[in-house]
Amino acid sequence: MADTRTVVVTGSASGMGAATKARLEADGQRVIGVDLRDADVVADLGTPAGRQAAIDGVADASSGVIDGLVTWAGVPGLTGTPGSLLVSVNYFGSAVLLEGLRPLLARGERPAAVAISSNSTTVQPGVPMDVVELCLAGDEAGARAAADVAGALAVYPATKTAIAWWCRRHAPNTDWAGAGITLNVVAPGAVETPLLQATREDSVIGQFIDEFPIAVGRKGTPAELAAFVHFLLGPDARFFCGSVVFVDGGSDAEMRADDFPMPMPPRRRQATSG
Repeated sequence: MADTRTVVVTGSASGMGAATKARLEADGQRVIGVDLRDADVVADLGTPAGRQAAIDGVADASSGVIDGLVTWAGVPGLTGTPGSLLVSVNYFGSAVLLEGLRPLLARGERPAAVAISSNSTTVQPGVPMDVVELCLAGDEAGARAAADVAGALAVYPATKTAIAWWCRRHAPNTDWAGAGITLNVVAPGAVETPLLQATREDSVIGQFIDEFPIAVGRKGTPAELAAFVHFLLGPDARFFCGSVVFVDGGSDAEMRADDFPMPMPPRRRQATSG
């Protein structure tokens, strides 16, 4: 059995969050679940008050020290769902908790955080970059307004791009890597969860869900994603820092094989005067 650690998992009541909670607990770790229901800390991460309640609840439940954090909580981009909801839950519900719980992680043992992006960031066209930029600027009101214009389907990869970039920008900094906290990102593909089933049942986009190319020939399982998150939280992943790892059955590689790695362009020779 592993040494006992305290890990916070948002979205712990269902899907990949529930699978992660179960795997960590089977390993002897203590999990503080955060969700709208059936959780140790019940809070709505789509509102500023709910996020603060989650941070306060975790602080109370953990006595101010946690060793891990996984931000699974999110909502899909369905027809009829306001894009603003995705901005508030998928981006701000993750970024605010990452920042708010960072001091608790800094007091932990081998602290690690894992944020959740999506392979939709690279395989879905038409991502509204104004939503990404407004999210990263911390302008929730502006991002919500732009997201309602763009629509939830397009906004989903925008929120997932923004959270991946937030993590990439922060992971190497003194507050994260410098404080001994690893911060990495998992980008799942199609995984059989209630969220995927809700998308499959969508009257507009549902018809495309099972047509999407997956190189390994099947959807993923919540247990497979939980296993990789478990690894990123553990002692063998301490050299990961700011990585975005696609766990998607090969869809990103099949559709975008030559887009990564992208070599750094040559440095321009500075002009000299005289």
